[in-house]
Amino acid sequence: MRYSKTLIPTMKNIPTEAKIISHQLMLKSGLIKKVSSGFFHYLPIGLLIINKISKIIKEEINKIGGQEILMPLVQSAKLWKETKRWYKYGNLLFKLKDRKKNIFCLAPTHEEIITDLIRCFVKTYKQLPLILYQTHNKFRDEIRPKSGLLRSREFLMNDTYSFDINKKKAKESYRILSKTYYKIFQKCGLNFKIALASSGQIGGNNSHEFHALSNNGEDIIVSCTNCNYSANIEIAEVAKKKIK
Repeated sequence: MRYSKTLIPTMKNIPTEAKIISHQLMLKSGLIKKVSSGFFHYLPIGLLIINKISKIIKEEINKIGGQEILMPLVQSAKLWKETKRWYKYGNLLFKLKDRKKNIFCLAPTHEEIITDLIRCFVKTYKQLPLILYQTHNKFRDEIRPKSGLLRSREFLMNDTYSFDINKKKAKESYRILSKTYYKIFQKCGLNFKIALASSGQIGGNNSHEFHALSNNGEDIIVSCTNCNYSANIEIAEVAKKKIK
């Protein structure tokens, strides 16, 4: 039997567009290959790393009763218009039509479609709580894709959704999921902080971001050395104005 060799196309001359160290190292070690602006091949070693991370995510979310699903990338404009986010997302949405002129978008996130799924099948509180998750591709038409995989147009994302009978139970699920993601980041060996954040287009009352600390990141966080306070700089500025 003949076996093929592993594809590891290492690179000596790094493209000038690769400005940050993580992007440079991934290209240099043959983990990824650029296809076009904001789109990349995940090569064998790169995909092996992704699969290991996915395994950690699955193990931890399954421990709290999470069930893995897989939702479509193409979503109906009807659902997005129902929540008004069709207009709020603006040009970040990849919009397209099928041969029958029906309008769709490529999913930048999956809140609309999973909520529609739940309202179709969950008819009584006795069917709750539910935790559903997936690790799947997303598409956002970034104006200036940069920094390799940190700001690309097509990217892989884990999204987990909980459905509960009331706000109290929803907050409980939020705490459980926060602890779960804390364990995931620990298992991945990352130096990280949990910071208050804006919910943005997704909406909601509470939002936290898990930041892997780096000198070459996309965000700035503010943290206190005397307490556990950490926040995305946008939230910190808003809080500062309110205090004043």
